[in-house]
Formats: sequence, structure tokens, C-alpha cells
Amino acid sequence: MLTECLAIPHVSTGEMLREGVRSGKGVTPKTAAKMHAGILVKDTVVEAMVEDRLARADAAEGFVLDGYPRTLVQAEHWMNWLRGRAVREVVIHLAVDYNVIIARFTGRLECPLCGTPYNVVLRPPKEDSLCDLDGGKLVRREDDREEVIRARLDAYEQQTRPVLNYLRSNGERVVDVDGSNDPPEAVYQKIRQAMENR
Repeated sequence: MLTECLAIPHVSTGEMLREGVRSGKGVTPKTAAKMHAGILVKDTVVEAMVEDRLARADAAEGFVLDGYPRTLVQAEHWMNWLRGRAVREVVIHLAVDYNVIIARFTGRLECPLCGTPYNVVLRPPKEDSLCDLDGGKLVRREDDREEVIRARLDAYEQQTRPVLNYLRSNGERVVDVDGSNDPPEAVYQKIRQAMENR
């Protein structure tokens, strides 16, 4: 919703990595195994992917970066990249209770044909296990198993929460938005309001 409003691309490191696994390009089997186990991919691999993606023409006027930076090394690299291009950023921190995260991710489904996301509780398909748009058989991502999600949450606490502290301490604009109980449309409105207030 945010990218549509701003007419800029959504750049998701997770989606880029999953596409690399599907296509067999740019992601080694060892990296794919780490991803499936919920372990963060090497900083240098992700940094190169992000820089390559942001060099495309559609990102020249801005972008929504999703899933990066996730480590202090990546954050330092990213801040240097931004400063070298005089890019002004806003960091949106979506705060969500861990129990809510686990419930959302374990109920997540997607269409392998068009990529439309669903959730068995929050946004179920009209017909069980079939995409509303193209009738494709919905699938669960390999990394949406509870044990993998818990590993990712542990990695967040150890490696990503310090990034938030680093950004705040360096004077970056960090906007906190509670995303625990509202549907995506309401969270989007909260983000827009917070950005307008900043």
C-alpha cells in the first residue's frame, strides 16, 4: 500500500533471496539451507543484492526497503551507502507481539503463480487452499514453520534489535508503529500518519 501511494518499488531482501533459491541464480545451496533453518544470510551477500537492486532505474526516486538492514554490519554499510548518495531515509519500526507474529506466520499461505498472500485466520481465500485470482493451489513457505519462526525471532533479538538502537543513537528518523492488533489497512494509515507528523 505504501509503495502504491508513493509510486516507488518495494524492495524485499527476503523475496530476492527466495527468488534466488527458486531460480537457482545467486543463492548457493548452503545459503538456501541456512534460510530454511531461519539463519540470517551472510552480510556481504545481502549487501550486494540490495545495491544491485537499488541501481535499477525504478528506484531512482525512492524505494521501500523491506528486511534490510538486519545486522549492525549491514546498518553501518547502509548508512554509508545512503550518505554517499544524499538519500534521506525514514525507518519504520513495526512493533508486533511475538505471539501474534507466530500466529500470523504459521497461518500464512501464498499463490505460487501470482504471489498473492493469504492467511488462514486473517485473510483466508474464498475457496479453501485456492487462490482467489487464478485458482492456483496455495502453498506454505518452507520458512513459515513454528520452529523456524522462533529461530528468526531469536536472531532478531540478538542481531536486529541492536540495529534499531544504532539507528536511534545516530539520529536517524525512526518511526514506531504498533502493528499487533490492526489489519494491514489500519497499520498502513498509522504509518502514513506517523510519516506526515515527522
